[in-house]
Amino acid sequence: MAFTSGVYPVYNIGFKIGTKGTASTATDMVSIADMETFSFKIDGKTEDWTPMTTNGWARSLMTGKSFSISLKGKRNVGDPGNDYVAAVAWKDGLDCSSMAEIDFPDGSKLTFNCVIDVTNPGGDDSTKVAPLEFDLKSDGKPTYTPATAA
Repeated sequence: MAFTSGVYPVYNIGFKIGTKGTASTATDMVSIADMETFSFKIDGKTEDWTPMTTNGWARSLMTGKSFSISLKGKRNVGDPGNDYVAAVAWKDGLDCSSMAEIDFPDGSKLTFNCVIDVTNPGGDDSTKVAPLEFDLKSDGKPTYTPATAA
């Protein structure tokens, strides 16, 4: 059920990764078990200029964008999503490319191609649970589908 107003906890955001890379179909999209934090960063590229006609005031135009999503959680051996991401730590090139999707609580959805950059495939203090930490870096323009009106 989609939220139509108010605030919501982050755990209401649904997240999936394609386990067959960029060839993933709907049946290959799976959640990643035991993720604890989800951080979204959008990086806008702007060009600024100051024409003679603006009396010293600059103008700006958004000329490009990229985004990344950082996920941190626990390594869960046997979970298809967790295993897929962990295995990418030892790959390079196009073998690190995949698809992802995010379902937001308001009913909107973001689907996108990405590069998986595993930053920690399991190392920490000996008395802690092994982590899995990675960034998903956008690869091209995502598809954003707004929530439908109730």
